[in-house]
Amino acid sequence: MKKALIVLMSLFLVVVMAACSSGKASESEDNTLTVAWLPNESGADVKAAREAVGAMIEKATGKKVEHKTTTDYIIAIESIANGSADIAFLGAQGYIEAHNKNEKVLPLVVPSGESGTIEDAVYHSWIAVKQGNEAQYKDGDKFSIENIAGKSFSFVSTSSTSGFKVPSAGIVSHFSKEDKYKDLKAEDLLKGGKFFDKVLFGNSHQGSAVNLLSGKAEVAAFCDTCVANYVELSDGEHNKAGAVYKVKEDAAQPFDKVIGEKFVLVSDTPVLNAPFTVNTENVSDKDRKALVEAFTSDEVANNEDIFVPEDSKKPALFTSTGKERFVKVEDSWFDPIRELSK
Repeated sequence: MKKALIVLMSLFLVVVMAACSSGKASESEDNTLTVAWLPNESGADVKAAREAVGAMIEKATGKKVEHKTTTDYIIAIESIANGSADIAFLGAQGYIEAHNKNEKVLPLVVPSGESGTIEDAVYHSWIAVKQGNEAQYKDGDKFSIENIAGKSFSFVSTSSTSGFKVPSAGIVSHFSKEDKYKDLKAEDLLKGGKFFDKVLFGNSHQGSAVNLLSGKAEVAAFCDTCVANYVELSDGEHNKAGAVYKVKEDAAQPFDKVIGEKFVLVSDTPVLNAPFTVNTENVSDKDRKALVEAFTSDEVANNEDIFVPEDSKKPALFTSTGKERFVKVEDSWFDPIRELSK
């Protein structure tokens, strides 16, 4: 009987110690929020901007923030979907993929447009060619994507909204009206031989742009905001077909190898802004409410480390002309991007 009692007491202590250990681990995990970033926002040049967002999250929740930078879209998407990240800044398509994997992943906020509202909360998907080749992509006085067929083309990632989803939908819409391409599908654009001669993926918007400028691709898709820190308008009107952009003399990696190179827009398409998303299994209602209040506050809108003035030389994740701010967003706002897959 005495031995049995000792054994039972020992088992009890093991269970209690295990429970305490588990509780401490959970408590430790609960005191940390991991923020995942796509490759476009993972560069060393925007580290200070990431940390400014992290400091805001820490102040709002009272919890420590750990940043998870990535080299592939899938890593960031999987991280928020499987719960190894609590918050993630994703493109609209990336958010939809994460939500499809785990419906507990929901959007918090998006950066507004110049109006300070969600009404013009868009950025731009570009299709560009190197300067000197743009005449091939003109139909009279207007630019056209007609002659991109048979060329080498660089996308960003199949999980990129503006670097694949939107441009591929535009390409299919344009060419499927022709008998030769009446059965064209987005999947046909993923590898060379069916529509393009060769297809590359930059794995980031910066990488896709450098594929173009280094001569690896004749045409490339990437977005305006992700390359804004590295290029400047050289001629034409910003975000309009025919605009010419030049890589800045002090551009950071990976543009440091193509300093001074220029590209021309042959197509421009507005795209819904990218959301900060949250895994609601990991982040409590209380913390989510605190995060929305913090993100959408005047204090954050006026924080020049988060919304960097457009005339500043400071590398930025978000720029401001005066009214930009974060605005709350619901899942249904992204339905137009979902429609592109139907």
